[in-house]
Formats: sequence, structure tokens, C-alpha cells
Amino acid sequence: MSLSFTKMHGIGNDFILFDCRYAAVSHQLSAISALSKRLCDRRFGIGADQILLLQNSDKADFSMRIFNADGSEVEMCGNGIRCFAKYIWDRKLSSKQVLEIETPAGIIRPEKAGEMVRVDMGRPELEGRKIPVNLDGRIKDYRLVIEDREFEMTCVSMGNPHAVIVVDDLAAFDLQRYGPQIETHKLFPKKINVEFIQVIDPKTIRMRVWERGSGETLACGTGASAVAVAADMKGIVEKKVTIQLTGGDLAIELHEDGHVYMTGPAEEVFTGIINL
Repeated sequence: MSLSFTKMHGIGNDFILFDCRYAAVSHQLSAISALSKRLCDRRFGIGADQILLLQNSDKADFSMRIFNADGSEVEMCGNGIRCFAKYIWDRKLSSKQVLEIETPAGIIRPEKAGEMVRVDMGRPELEGRKIPVNLDGRIKDYRLVIEDREFEMTCVSMGNPHAVIVVDDLAAFDLQRYGPQIETHKLFPKKINVEFIQVIDPKTIRMRVWERGSGETLACGTGASAVAVAADMKGIVEKKVTIQLTGGDLAIELHEDGHVYMTGPAEEVFTGIINL
């Protein structure tokens, strides 16, 4: 069977998008997991951090499912949903300025913002057991020892779980060593995304991310949102902050109603047909 796809990226966080509204594609988890592992491989497949499935929805305008490069399914992806929205608008699948997208994390609402896409990421979850983390209450500056090093982490869910850690020298930090160990630590029953950050000033944060199921990626939209929330909890940033990621910048706003808004670009790279 042949299937059309679109390759997209949001500041370097890249995706293979399949429009599954009418295609004869198996929706069984095991089949899609195997497909994701195969196609995300950068040497033997198309190459991507994740695949996105565009599907019909009874609750919203469309539904989005997200699978990592290791085949695991995740709840939300900030960069992914911007690309998802751009695909819909570019192909005139909807004329709405604000879309409603059903995800496992709930209904997410991307909207047009000039050449950018602005997304209401909803309210963060800060209760440990609901993130989920095997700890009670808010997790702020929790001391976590990995090998020879002690980290202070603050945990946030933006529909998926994040641990945010401040380091002194982000460029020199050994993310490949510590990222996977924190991702799979026993404290995190569903694993966790790990953001290592360096605060430049109250309006600017630099960030590198280790994503569960994908490893180090150039960007993470839910991660950038979690970083702004965590930094606000620590009292070290303003309510509007620029997150500088390896692939580019995202603007994050923390509103008085508790919602987090993310604004950034989305790009289509190419289209193709894959034989399955």
C-alpha cells in the first residue's frame, strides 16, 4: 500500500504528517508504533522526531495522534500542533481562525498569528501525582541525585510530563549522559521530558531538551511552556518570556487566568509517497 505524507518542522522539531481521514491505514496501536519506528529512522526511513496522524473527530474540528521515534504514543506536542494547524490551513481544510484539535491531553486551540501560530496550551498541572511523578504536592527544586551530580528539578505537566532543571553552562552540559537517566528514573511512572535551562535575564531563557522516546531534539513546545511555568514558580522570569531553543525561539505568555500561550513558526519541508 502507498501512503502520501508531508514532512514538516517547528524550529527543527520535525514530523511526518499523515492525513488519515479517508486513507485505509490501520489505527491499531501496535501497527502504528512499528510504522513510527520505521519511518522516523533517519538512515533507513524518512527521518523525524515524531509522526502525526490527522483524523476526524466527533468532539472537535480534527483529532491529532502523536507517536515518538521509538513507537510510543504521547499526549501532546506543542511544535507538532502548530505544524498540524498549518497543514489544515494551507490545504483549506478549515477556514476558522482558531481551530479546535482533539488530543489525548484534551482540546487544544491553535490560532493564526500573522505568519506564526499561537496556541492556547491550557493550564499547567502542578500536582505531583497528576503529572505524573511519584511524589505528593508541588515539586519545586526537588533534589535528584544522578551518578556524581545533584540536580534541583521543578516538575510540570502541559498535557505531558516535564522536569525542568537550571544549569550554569548549558552549552557545556552533558545532556546525552544525564538526560536518559532522568527520563527513565523510577520517580516517573510514564517517563518524563527533561528541560535543562540557563536563565539569561528575566525575559530570556536558553533551553535544551531530552524528550522521552525521541532523545535530544532541537525544540519542544510543551517543554518551552513548562519551562516558563517552572521559572515563574521559582520567581526568576517575567510573565512574557522568550525561550531560546537549539532550533529557534518560542514566545511564551503566562496569563492571569492560568493559561499558557505559545507562539512560534511552522514550516512544510516536502511531500512524498511511501510504500508500506
